[in-house]
Amino acid sequence: MRVATFNANSIRSRSNVLVKWLKLHQPDILAIQETKVQDVDFPISDFADTGYEVIFRGQKKYNGVALFSKEKPTEVVSTLRQDTTDQARFLKARIGNVTLINTYIPQGAAIDSDKFHYKLNWYRWLLEYLQTHHTPEEPILWVGDLNVAKEDIDVHDPDRLWGHVCFCEAAQKAFQEVAEWGFVDVFRQKHPEPGHFTFWDYRAPNGLRRNVGWRLDYIMMTPQIADKCIDCWIDREPRGWDKPSDHTFLIADIDL
Repeated sequence: MRVATFNANSIRSRSNVLVKWLKLHQPDILAIQETKVQDVDFPISDFADTGYEVIFRGQKKYNGVALFSKEKPTEVVSTLRQDTTDQARFLKARIGNVTLINTYIPQGAAIDSDKFHYKLNWYRWLLEYLQTHHTPEEPILWVGDLNVAKEDIDVHDPDRLWGHVCFCEAAQKAFQEVAEWGFVDVFRQKHPEPGHFTFWDYRAPNGLRRNVGWRLDYIMMTPQIADKCIDCWIDREPRGWDKPSDHTFLIADIDL
């Protein structure tokens, strides 16, 4: 099984990238974040010839999550009960023998802002959801743009960037509490060395070439799936294509 995750930063702007990438890599499941489109305007016709089942939950201009799957998703859930803001950030489905949870974690704006408190709460709500509805013994994939760099090697300049909303003690702790519920960070398990990133800011001059990046995108697995993970890797190439997202694809190959 091949599973991938990608922050599209507007799916309508990234349709050509997605169609090209799907044809090249043929993932069984692709999770997408930041679609930035309400459901009625989702460009479903752009993907009609790809052979994928597509489900999504969106809102106008912001956020939004989607799943592309070769197998029809079932048992779909698209909200966290505690999140009364109705932001489109959560999409869970049963696909084959696994449960996939696709999340677009809030970025947080500024440490002292309500948006940062919302970010920390969102992590807590996700943990409560897992504790209520699942166990770590189940085959679960938690994927997406988690808007956290969990250690120094996940950013290009840790000394300068420490204290950013995605690279600070509170965000790391919130992430770690969910991870300790029963997830393995399979990319870091397979690739413990520095210099691997999934996001390069458009505003950084020659950021991709200079590798001025962050690792913000994750594929987390419960142990029984992690034990079967062959590799987890970052596909940098699409970041250099025409009209790229500021993120790129993270892929895991699993012996399932």
